[in-house]
Amino acid sequence: MTDRPHHLDLAPVHRVQGDVRLPGSKSISNRTLLLAALSQGSTRILDLLESDDTHVMLEALRALGIGWERVDERTHLVHGAGGVLPNGSADLFMGNAGTAIRPLTAALAVIGGDFTLRGVPRMHERPIGDLVDALNAIGANIEYTGQPGYPPLHIGRGQFADAPIQVRGNVSSQFLTALLMAAPLMAGERDVRIEVVGELISKPYIEITLNLMRRFGVSVAQEGWQSFTVRQGAHYASPGTIHVEGDASSASYFLAAGAIAGGPVRVQGVGSESIQGDVRFAEALEAMGATITRGDDWIEARSNGPLKAIDMDFNHIPDAAMTIAVAALYADGTTTLRNIASWRVKETDRIAAMATELRKLGATVEEGADYLRVTPPQRILPATIDTYDDHRMAMCFSLATLDGALRQGAPQRINDPGCVAKTFPDYFAAFASIAV
Repeated sequence: MTDRPHHLDLAPVHRVQGDVRLPGSKSISNRTLLLAALSQGSTRILDLLESDDTHVMLEALRALGIGWERVDERTHLVHGAGGVLPNGSADLFMGNAGTAIRPLTAALAVIGGDFTLRGVPRMHERPIGDLVDALNAIGANIEYTGQPGYPPLHIGRGQFADAPIQVRGNVSSQFLTALLMAAPLMAGERDVRIEVVGELISKPYIEITLNLMRRFGVSVAQEGWQSFTVRQGAHYASPGTIHVEGDASSASYFLAAGAIAGGPVRVQGVGSESIQGDVRFAEALEAMGATITRGDDWIEARSNGPLKAIDMDFNHIPDAAMTIAVAALYADGTTTLRNIASWRVKETDRIAAMATELRKLGATVEEGADYLRVTPPQRILPATIDTYDDHRMAMCFSLATLDGALRQGAPQRINDPGCVAKTFPDYFAAFASIAV
């Protein structure tokens, strides 16, 4: 995007209060789009996220011959092709959307054709080898056209063996999600079994996948988190209409703001009925001493004195956990975030990036292979924050402008604020709306 502003200057915020209507979940939106495209029948999708990542998926589906249209402000209509793609060849640009390229890679490998998938330079640094290896091991025809183990990819026609699919689970849960979503395309004459090798990270994201597959007519038999089976004859069928709930990762910034700077701040669109694991971010804020209230489709946070430092495993909510690293600036001691190795292979190396930018604010930061330890400064410093083309870096560091019980925020310059368009184009307007 050549029209993105170079920077945005944020003034200190004494107190926050208000309601925020969240944009649709990125994880649910892109999964829903692909499932709708693979289904029999047309699907009305309500409140689809409008962002760079969903735009990438929609354009890829159009290039593959999948018909869709935007009916009105709230509604998209996707015409499913029943597992058969009208276009057998396409050159697909996937930007930096992991939720798009990984499931599409698996689906296209099973369907077969002549496809190339490529993205921005950072996408070509994000690993996809575990997924490609798992598919090629059972007969897929996927080739690396650049560095082995990473996009860009070329996908041809394969010949699949009747064998379990094995995939490592400790790099990205999106690899397992991709295989699960593609499994019904292989289940015409046999059961399809997927076996996870080693530890599976980010399990709540697999729960989102399984939930959405059920809504499209496919139930998956599960043995713990080690094996998953799609039965012979399974196929996707449109549920008719499906609603995309609000983005729980995006909720974290507003809930943290309420916990730091007064509140109450209420997010609308996720709550106790959410299928997203990132709603458990609120539990981390409770552990830090904030007051949290929940409804079926809303969560509210307010301050309850100074935040307490915590030492917590965040393997289950890696995206939302980034917000805790900045909230730690307002805690009464050293906060440790553990089991976050997946940060290294996200939109940027988020452990390194977070450590670098927190130090600009005066924090003492210890960075490990899979952990981050943050000791707050006596005073938060004004800084120019680099965002690394990572939407979550930009949103997280807006919180450093807030006045907390123990220390005041400071003016912050956010470089490349337009990177929030990946998931939340109107983020800074929404953040301003709760400033008192």
